[in-house]
Parts: sequence; C-alpha cells; structure tokens
Amino acid sequence: MKFTLVHKSARSGARAGLLETVHGAIETPVFMPVGTLGAVKALTPELTAEQGAQIILSNTYHLFLRPGADLIARAGGLHKFMHWDKPILTDSGGFQVFSLAKLCKITQDGVEFRSPFDGGVKHKFTPELVVDIQRQLGSDIMMPLDVCSPHTAAKEKVAEDLRLTLDWEKRALEHFAQNQVQAFFGIVQGGLHEDLRQESAEYLRGLDFAGYAIGGVSVGEPEADLYRVAQYTAALLPPDKPRYLMGVGLPQNLQQCVPFGIDMFDAVLPTRLARHNTFFAPDGLENILNAKSAADFAPLVETCDCYACRHFSRAYIRHLAQAKEILAIILMTIHNIRYLVNLTRDLRRKILNDEI
Repeated sequence: MKFTLVHKSARSGARAGLLETVHGAIETPVFMPVGTLGAVKALTPELTAEQGAQIILSNTYHLFLRPGADLIARAGGLHKFMHWDKPILTDSGGFQVFSLAKLCKITQDGVEFRSPFDGGVKHKFTPELVVDIQRQLGSDIMMPLDVCSPHTAAKEKVAEDLRLTLDWEKRALEHFAQNQVQAFFGIVQGGLHEDLRQESAEYLRGLDFAGYAIGGVSVGEPEADLYRVAQYTAALLPPDKPRYLMGVGLPQNLQQCVPFGIDMFDAVLPTRLARHNTFFAPDGLENILNAKSAADFAPLVETCDCYACRHFSRAYIRHLAQAKEILAIILMTIHNIRYLVNLTRDLRRKILNDEI
C-alpha cells in the first residue's frame, strides 16, 4: 500500500490524498460503506460501486463466526467470495467481541467469548489469530485486536485497557510482518483522556504502521467529546500516513472532522437509517413516512444525482415504505451512500482549492 499526500489545505488541517492498494486507488477523504457480513445491506456489489464507493469495510468477528474464514479462503478470499474487485478494509472484530459476545473474558493473551450465533460455543481471539483470520479473508487493510473502553469507564480502567491494547498491537504487528498484498493499521485508544491518547499515539508511531486509526469514539459519548478527541488525536499522527476515524459517518461528522486532517470514515448508519425509512438531506435527517411527503412529487433531495433522486418522487418512495415494499429500502440506501460519496468528493474539491 502506498499513501500520497496530494494537497494540504492552506486554511485548515484538511488533506487530499491518494491511497493505492493492489485492488485499486482510493481518493481521500473517503467514506467507506459497511458490508459487515460481506454485503452492503440492500445493494448488490454493482449498485454499491455505481454509487461511487471506492472501498468497503467488512467485519472480522462476524465473518469468523459465519461462514468462517476457512471457507472464505477456500473460495479464493473475500473479494472473490462476495464479487467485489475494489479494496476492502476488515476491522479486528474487537468492538463486536465486547458488545455482542456472551461471557467475554479478557486476559493478557487475548479475549475469550461465547458467540450469540452458535449456541454459546467458546472462542478465543488472540492478536495473532486475528491477523491470521484477516490473512485468510485477504482484505487490503487489516486492523489489530484492541480493547474499546466504554466512554463511561473510569480513567484507571481506560488506562489499563490501553496498555493491554498497545501490547496486543505490538504482538500483532510482529506476527503480521510486511508483505506486498495487505497493509496493517494501528488503532489509537485512550477514551476521552488526552494524555492517554498522546501516550497511545506516541507508542504506535514508534511501531511504524502503514496507517493509523482513531478508535474508541462514536460509542455513546457527547458529540463535542467526539470532535475534541478526533481533533486532538489527528494532530498526533504521522502526516505521511492515512488517518482513519472509526465508526463515524454522518454528514455533519465528515464536514466537522475533515478539517482536522482525517482521511477515512465508515459507519453503518447510511444503510441502517434507510431500513428505518430515513434519508440524508441538506437540513439533516428526514423520515419518508412524514405526512408532508405524501403528495410531494419532488425527489428526496433536489440537488442529488443518485438513481433514486433522478427517477422517483418522495410521494412514490413514501408509498413503497408504507406498503413495506423492499424497493423503498433499496432506493433510500442508494441515496444515503451516494449522498456521502458526493459529500466527500465535494470536500476533496474544496481542499484542493483551499476553500476549507
């Protein structure tokens, strides 16, 4: 993987970059749609690509449990298995272990957990095993196992989680070893505490990962804290490496955080909101079931060039949603992903022109 900083804005920390992988180049800033189980919900791979998605994110935890990394490897890797020929980033599954797993037990060696999907069978993730799973998946960018502390945790607990995470990341990087196919990002943790974030960033910079992620945000903390931590942490990261803010992807988040110098974003929200009849609009989130859309023959967003907005009215999509037709979800998913793709493209244009 190669990252080139194309331009840094003269007005802020905003950056336009080019991230090159074996499955294609990515212009940053970029929003990554989430295909947790190897599919962006409600869309075929072709529809996802048609919205301008340059890279998608899949989930190591879920794919490990179903259908299994061995099966995906036998299929030729995740790209071939899901018919997606562009880049893929796989997260470590650490967040899901702690948020979904039953009877989770953390040790110095790793984390033991019982799956909610297979009758409570016990599994164990070690930093090394998580690397091996992602090797089998064949993703372009892989992430290390980490501990994502609750935002309400006491500072002493966050510090304890951080030191364990740093040890795991060092072990994972040593096990990874450089190759010509996959890249490995480090994850900065430390909760809402700037001194812990600094400790984490300084340690990980010394390990020389291919890129750096800001983890442990978008987990229920106030929005002001999200922005404070993102801005503070981004400034600690190497300027010649890509910076990824994990799990953050509302339009206002991107507009606020791109000037901090963050290059990559992801969130399940575009697809999840669509499944709850909600779509992105310039004034914020709107629900298609609102009565004002009943006889509104305008598109979801007048200035949007997505397939849904070019061909269908709010009134029609509202009718589909009321009738529980699957097409309503498909159209709003198309719109929401295209909306974020267009937003990041516009932000890149503004960076290149020193407008933000």
